[in-house]
Amino acid sequence: MAKNTGKAWLRWAVFAGVIVALLFVLAGVWSLVAHRDSIPGVHAVQSDTTAVVGLQDPPASLDIRTQPGDGLDQVLLGNVYETLVSRNQSNQLTAGLASGWEISKNALSYRLSIRSGLRFSNGDTLDASDVVWSLERIITNKYVGYDQLGDVTSIENPDSTTVAITLGKPNPLLLRALSQRAGIVYDSHASIDYSRQCLGSGPFTVSDYTQGQSITLARNPNYHGTPAASTQVTVRYFSGTDTLMAALRDGSIQMAVPSPASAIDKLAQYPSLKTVDGNSTTKVLLAYNCGSQSIFSDEQVRKATRYLVDSEAIADSQTDSASALGGPISPLEPGYEDLTGLFTHDESRARSMLSYFADSYLGTVVFLVPQGQESLGQKLTEQLESSGQFTVRMEVVDDQSLHNRMASGDYTLALLSMDGTDDASAFSDPDSVFHYQNGQSEKLYATAMESTNDRTYQSNLAKYARAVSEDAASDWLYVRKSRVVVNTKLDGYPTNMTNIMLPLKNLSMH
Repeated sequence: MAKNTGKAWLRWAVFAGVIVALLFVLAGVWSLVAHRDSIPGVHAVQSDTTAVVGLQDPPASLDIRTQPGDGLDQVLLGNVYETLVSRNQSNQLTAGLASGWEISKNALSYRLSIRSGLRFSNGDTLDASDVVWSLERIITNKYVGYDQLGDVTSIENPDSTTVAITLGKPNPLLLRALSQRAGIVYDSHASIDYSRQCLGSGPFTVSDYTQGQSITLARNPNYHGTPAASTQVTVRYFSGTDTLMAALRDGSIQMAVPSPASAIDKLAQYPSLKTVDGNSTTKVLLAYNCGSQSIFSDEQVRKATRYLVDSEAIADSQTDSASALGGPISPLEPGYEDLTGLFTHDESRARSMLSYFADSYLGTVVFLVPQGQESLGQKLTEQLESSGQFTVRMEVVDDQSLHNRMASGDYTLALLSMDGTDDASAFSDPDSVFHYQNGQSEKLYATAMESTNDRTYQSNLAKYARAVSEDAASDWLYVRKSRVVVNTKLDGYPTNMTNIMLPLKNLSMH
């Protein structure tokens, strides 16, 4: 009996030894898989790779609460700071820190469901109380984007995962506002210098910041979602396109979003680089000064000018053009309708319409053109003067001068770029840089803003855009491409709207 017992113990000892050996083997395999570079052909979501992205126009500060400009949105939104609602690469609204929402029939009550298990990068819990605190601070302190929230009368959190927002009147742009700066959730317990530091809940933290030179993003270990693909992404800023392009060629950066995008065309000869075109919401237009002292206050002059300018040819001739555009809303924006057929190029019709005016009435047209866009400005000048009735004085100005002179009405025409999913509203405001006033258009826009659901809002907005275009409030030329240059070994880069959205979570080298 004792003999059999000894054999049993021997079998158990051998079995236990095999189990221990297998555990050591599995631990070794897991360690290798966790470091994908150790096993050729294994590509995990996470990696130990780093990437460097080149941009221009550095922000003056990291304070996303108060510092205006797209530069901070581009780098920090979606990377360091998350918003209650998100936008995908098609500019459509998706779940963010709020997993969903309910809207009352009268569109005055919004109920947001906040995800559970959320944390800020410092480990602090993020729940509905932080959302309420953040929204209240954004409104009270008038942080950038607060005005897009509309007439908010109350913000409450009945529990840790619910936020109730009540409005005094409908605001169909509320959810879109919550996908931008007004939707950022801040840590109510944090005490940091926002001009140089960031504290959010996104896939990255800011590990280093050198003003005007670079922002270094490090993987956030407390991120609630799938971790960032790279341990670190550094954003470097360059003073001009030449130095930016040189950094791409020598491999010191792996991705660039140059401005102007046409600079990309010089890189076609480099096999280690590739150009990727996407879509944007940036609209290039020939803006009219419709003020009472301008000849473009006359509807017939405006319409004749639209027939005179060959917008289709202009769009085809520009390397940064995605498509021609005939109205104030681009294809990626709510309420878009193709309006390119409203004023097809017809020089004889334009001349006939302008023949009613004496040369002394039309006078000399002051045409403002931004620096760097002289070639396009010259093309437009030639088309305008082809009628024999316009005399154009083209003036090349810097961006600040362009803005100041348009705001004061010190121009006749201007070559302008506009970006934003609500900038069409400028044509409903007589005090905008266009100085355009039309009662019907103002009423149509007001009707759109009273919409109680998105479908009605988009339908009403399309009616407004058509009315503005039919009245020739400006001449919308084309939509710009969103263009990036990347190293051929780079994966996970964004392609659309990269001038305002640059999600870097999936960026990695292979």
